[in-house]
Amino acid sequence: MTNPFLDSAIPSPCYVCDEAALERNLQLMQRVQQESGADIILALKGFSMWSTFPLVKQYLKGCTASSVWEARLAAEEFGREVHAYAPAYKQSDIDELLPIVHHISFNSLSQWQRYREQTLASGVSAGLRVNPEHQEAETELYDPSAPGSRLGIRASELAGADLTGIDGLHVHNLCECDSFALERTLAAVESKFGHLLHKMKWLNLGGGHLMTRKGYDVEHLIKQLKRIQETYSIQVILEPGSAVAWQTGPLVAEVVDIIENDGQIALLDISATAHMPDVLEMPYRPNITGAREPGVLPNTYKLGGNSCLAGDVIGLYSFEEPLQPGDRLIFEDMMHYTMVKTSFFNGVEHPSIGILRRDGKFDLIRKFTYEDFRGRLS
Repeated sequence: MTNPFLDSAIPSPCYVCDEAALERNLQLMQRVQQESGADIILALKGFSMWSTFPLVKQYLKGCTASSVWEARLAAEEFGREVHAYAPAYKQSDIDELLPIVHHISFNSLSQWQRYREQTLASGVSAGLRVNPEHQEAETELYDPSAPGSRLGIRASELAGADLTGIDGLHVHNLCECDSFALERTLAAVESKFGHLLHKMKWLNLGGGHLMTRKGYDVEHLIKQLKRIQETYSIQVILEPGSAVAWQTGPLVAEVVDIIENDGQIALLDISATAHMPDVLEMPYRPNITGAREPGVLPNTYKLGGNSCLAGDVIGLYSFEEPLQPGDRLIFEDMMHYTMVKTSFFNGVEHPSIGILRRDGKFDLIRKFTYEDFRGRLS
């Protein structure tokens, strides 16, 4: 069967969202909502491809934003509920956010106290982000509960605090975790903040719930969500980013040149640092369709990006056939936490954005130009 992402209508480089795969993820989330009673909203920090919002908003109740600009995107392009959280707000942020959001969570008591009267007057439902001091994330870079974290209020800081006007608590300490990590997190939350939950209207459990990954125990997730809601008569909110766009499309790239230096090096028309920075930051190794670990297949190459950064290297991969300039490579699962992090570093060509429709037709949504690069600076 021909790989649809090798269609000549798809330019290189290009991020391609598989509409059918995205809808399958959304349908699973719809089931979780229906059977658990919890609300699921889209975390724009993980996936903000707004050309897909007409589909996404058929299934999800709204979006969660980490900034004023994300909140505006949610309000203007999604058009349903908008929830907001940021580590700190300036007065100008609050002035822009309160007219367009439905929920807002504060990261500290000092921020809540500073904006309390303005928030209450706006009618927006206010919450506090709390830190359960319980670690589940495997990568330190993504662990909000690590010692010394700047994210969330510890239980000791809330002792004796006046929480009048606070409707909910916000907890986020997961990263691509399973439902058993959630169960352990809930135990920590109840241990430290259970006395407050009885007084709250909602509990936002953040993101990191990778319910669309193969093997995830969806039934166990539903059980956990139902229990916590029934115990505290509270509305639970989940805000996944990765789970929405999990395995919903690749980054299509092309071999530009092959050089030799202690092995073969294939230079591509993409950049790790500019187009998939987690390869260097996390780091992680993306899968390539048809490729294997170095030495497994007959032809091994170091794959290099097209920026001047010496370390712009994606990794070592082996292929059945020798690579040639013009060959296409399909970097899998590039929709979540990839497009949202891209840059115009070095002025290298930014990948286009497209959608592979459910009927197999490819729609080119956006092709970037020199003017886009120029417009980011002055």
